[in-house]
Amino acid sequence: MSLNALRLACNQSTNREPVVDYDEPVIRDALQRLSAKGWVRLASGPSSRAVKYRHLFDETLGLSGSEISLLTVLMLRGAQTVGELKSRTERLHRFGSLPEVDETLHALAGRDLVVRLERRPGQKEERWEHRLGEPSSAATELPGDPLERRVRALEDQLAELREQIDRLL
Repeated sequence: MSLNALRLACNQSTNREPVVDYDEPVIRDALQRLSAKGWVRLASGPSSRAVKYRHLFDETLGLSGSEISLLTVLMLRGAQTVGELKSRTERLHRFGSLPEVDETLHALAGRDLVVRLERRPGQKEERWEHRLGEPSSAATELPGDPLERRVRALEDQLAELREQIDRLL
């Protein structure tokens, strides 16, 4: 993508929380940070009219289509419930069921790419948030170190699988 296309994409006003207005220096700075992580690289040659970049995020992290779709929506819209993620990722990846979304989120949590947030007062469901950039100031992460969170996520997944088996029996 060209720098101008990136600026337009970053500053879109739909499907974004919060709505932003980045200028080219801010976007160039972000591209340098992404390049240092190996998530983007310069793709235009010396004869190109416009500077273009290629994203390598999915290749670098070895992500599947379902994982990319969840991370995309989480980056664009902020913390989401499993149901919100299922409906908002339909155009990117069609999940068969809510447990499939939850399973993918737990896999991402195991790689420390997303985190499950505590339910806040008045909220019916827990929310998930990506961990790819600056942590959200409003987010309250589940306590414990990453290994403890991973164990809890696997225990939750095991409990859900047991419930599914019980329903089938």
